[in-house]
Amino acid sequence: MSKVKASLSVSIDGFAAAAQQSLENPMGIGGQVLGEWAFATRTFQRMHSQEWTFQRHGKDAGETGIDDDFFARRFLNVGALICGRNMFGPVRGPWHDNSWKGWWGDTPPFRNPVFVLTHYPRESIPMQGGTTFHFVTEGIHRALERATAAANGKDICLGGVATVQQYLRAALIDELHLAICPVLLGSGERFLGDIDLVRLGYTCTEHVAGERAMHVVLRRHATY
Repeated sequence: MSKVKASLSVSIDGFAAAAQQSLENPMGIGGQVLGEWAFATRTFQRMHSQEWTFQRHGKDAGETGIDDDFFARRFLNVGALICGRNMFGPVRGPWHDNSWKGWWGDTPPFRNPVFVLTHYPRESIPMQGGTTFHFVTEGIHRALERATAAANGKDICLGGVATVQQYLRAALIDELHLAICPVLLGSGERFLGDIDLVRLGYTCTEHVAGERAMHVVLRRHATY
């Protein structure tokens, strides 16, 4: 049976993105430090910089270990993804044209259908490598229905801070992985805030210190 899972990086003071997000700073000014644990892994290097990595460092570029294991886990058995418009790109309001096709170039690393939550309709965008972006205007439950059908029994992975928060508040996430990075941001997009994980039925089932982050896994067991 498929499950809904999410993975986010957060700072020690609880922020999942820094302030002043923009095209030049998609994670906010200074927010890129939240991803450094993942950027260093072999799995990330293979997924995002394959050609460059092979040319410059050989096929075994990137670090292995606990961080790599947790980063790789988020993509295991995934058949579809759901993300927010903020994760898809910096464009706001109506889609004036179809020029923006995501941060990831012509060959996004997902290789599965990706359902983008938005208030404005747009035609689906097939990309190279198996990724197709679909735009959902009917809300998180409809997006989950479509993603579940597309996943065909595999898991659904969520991306984007606001998107994960919405599904978490609706008690629709089965497994949440938090990579707690040893940095302080001071301000930005706070992740948990007023979300009562105990009331929603979540418990901590794993906590492992990695090379560059502490990994905590929460699973939901109670009925909401």
